[in-house]
Amino acid sequence: MALPGGVSSTRRIGFAYNPTKEDAVELSERAAGWCARRGIESWAVAAGDTPVLLAALPAVDILVVLGGDGTFLRAARAVAETRVAMVGVNLGKVGFLSKAEAHELEDLLEKIDDGRYHIEERMALRGSIRGENGNAPPRSFIALNDVVIARGALARVVHLDVEIGPSHLATYVADGLIVASPTGSTGYSFSAGGPILDPVSRNLIVTPIAAYLSALGSVVVNPNQVVRCRIVEALEALVSVDGHEDFPVTVGD
Repeated sequence: MALPGGVSSTRRIGFAYNPTKEDAVELSERAAGWCARRGIESWAVAAGDTPVLLAALPAVDILVVLGGDGTFLRAARAVAETRVAMVGVNLGKVGFLSKAEAHELEDLLEKIDDGRYHIEERMALRGSIRGENGNAPPRSFIALNDVVIARGALARVVHLDVEIGPSHLATYVADGLIVASPTGSTGYSFSAGGPILDPVSRNLIVTPIAAYLSALGSVVVNPNQVVRCRIVEALEALVSVDGHEDFPVTVGD
């Protein structure tokens, strides 16, 4: 939320960046220099180093992500566990999730320092993978964009039994299934035929990928519902979280 009168309460800013990109490293150094001149404490951490980010985030007022959408999504996994606000500075090709470009960095930091900003609440997804027999502990994760259950490298469809809350939705023979947030509605779900939602709305979008002989397309679901997808038949399958973390799964999971 914007602070009244433009009064700043910013005392410490964190920066998450892509260490594999030279321009992101240079931008993090530029940002650190700006903060030092303003007397604002700062630190910079690789966006994918979730444990370090989680440990450092409680002490900052805001996290600035330097990179493309992939870098933003990696940092979001840590931010989702906190109440820290985050904003992206784009260094990638598109930057749908960013609010500024690299040449606008100092202007963005000036606005943060002056309190000239507002906070948008975005819905995230919490998922878990459970084995058929329940012997192994579930693997849990958080996604900002989407969770995809899909076939692996083999070009063979998977059979997926999908439930929404207490109701059976469909048994798909398809390349996979996407469960997206409103933020992720412009991504993979949209390319598979799903609708675009206002990013600050609260809904789940369930979209099959290339479903065979299915008249049922994308479904928009109340956020309080639980979407369950059981793998009925597959030679190879995986769960992909925000397109950056993959978990192999088997029949019955």
